[in-house]
Amino acid sequence: MNFKKLGIIIQREYLNKVKKKSFLLITVLAPVLFAAIAILPSVIMMGTKEEAKKVGVIDRSGIVLSYLEDNDVTHYIDLGAAADIDALKADLKGAGVDVLLSVSELDPETLSVKADTYSEKPLGMDTGSMIENRINDAVEAYRIEQSGIANLEEIMAGVKSNVKLRSYTIDETGKESISESGIYMAISMLLGIAIYMFIALFSGMVMSSVIEEKSSRVVEVLVSSVKAVELMFGKIIGVALVALTQFLLWILLTGIFLGVAMGFIGKDKIMGMMDNPAVPTEMVEGMPATPDMAEVSDMNVIMSTLGNINLAQIGIAFLFFFIFGYLLYASLFAAIGSGVENEGDSSQLQLPVTIPLMIGFFVALYAFKAPDSSLVFWFSMIPFTSPIVMLARIPFGVATWELILSIVLLVGTFIACAWASAKIYKVGILMYGKKSSFKDLYKWLKMK
Repeated sequence: MNFKKLGIIIQREYLNKVKKKSFLLITVLAPVLFAAIAILPSVIMMGTKEEAKKVGVIDRSGIVLSYLEDNDVTHYIDLGAAADIDALKADLKGAGVDVLLSVSELDPETLSVKADTYSEKPLGMDTGSMIENRINDAVEAYRIEQSGIANLEEIMAGVKSNVKLRSYTIDETGKESISESGIYMAISMLLGIAIYMFIALFSGMVMSSVIEEKSSRVVEVLVSSVKAVELMFGKIIGVALVALTQFLLWILLTGIFLGVAMGFIGKDKIMGMMDNPAVPTEMVEGMPATPDMAEVSDMNVIMSTLGNINLAQIGIAFLFFFIFGYLLYASLFAAIGSGVENEGDSSQLQLPVTIPLMIGFFVALYAFKAPDSSLVFWFSMIPFTSPIVMLARIPFGVATWELILSIVLLVGTFIACAWASAKIYKVGILMYGKKSSFKDLYKWLKMK
């Protein structure tokens, strides 16, 4: 292989891709999307507060109204137990209310009530839940009162439990640090989704480039100067460099956009939405807090959990599995692209290649439930799914020998597939006028 010519092809492929408007557009828009995904939940929580509503109450039970306290979302108006509900329902605006709440008389057998609301628009979930909780509190208090048991409310409050499970990880030195499985799950799913997206996107880019040059007959000019194998690997490596460039720019721009967004919205506001107490300093009413139940905020738990994760290992593993996972699939997609003249004809040939990639994606999405199960283990070893599944396992801790074995199998499979793809590519790139099948690809593979 002529490495000088290979370098020229890589340079050509790289510059052709990075100079395209679509590359620049995606490079800028993707970090905006990533930053929006990170900031959006906090913005939504701050911006989805319901408008205040006037709730007209017809309380025939006589026990609910006193529990309906005004707040920022609801203002309760007593319409009287004898109010005509049908007339009020017919003209809510005329009655000066947005919502009509009707509470039935007490049922002497169940010691409960029935409640209905009427409004022109459906109630928001928060408002509906709030009203429902107040009514349940009223019924519960009435039942306690009717039970005749002295101090029943205090007794019930005393037996209620408020235990929150805290998980700790112990390192080799015996040091304990608090951790949260939800953080591991989020990182696991994020890594699986990211590498699936990158491999599928950039491998498909290789196939599209091969088909484009073949259909335009540009490839005939190119193979007159360089070997077909050099052309194939030049494309694969060139697109890989484009992928790495775009990936690094995404990280940089996402950080910049996040910083700008937090400065515009207010870092304190965003952190305040996240920094809710996870473990209260006071236990159940009447029970003193114990010394080891110090307040631990959600943000502290997140930071402690992230501190337990070997981020350097994840970063190196991500780059390695991305590079060789991409090279594996890109070589297969290049072979497929060489056998067709348009992307419409490639769908049948793509199916056996994309199915393992999709299976790996779905296994990775559920790997957090049992990262050491036999199913997840084997899919993290199979080279066609390991780039996605192994990365999803790493946040939970993977034995060194498993990681090495997975890497060796992936590299070995890439070498074998690259050799086979090169043989197919060398013949297929100059074949025209026929829709290729798997039989044709196999025939080209056997040619010397």
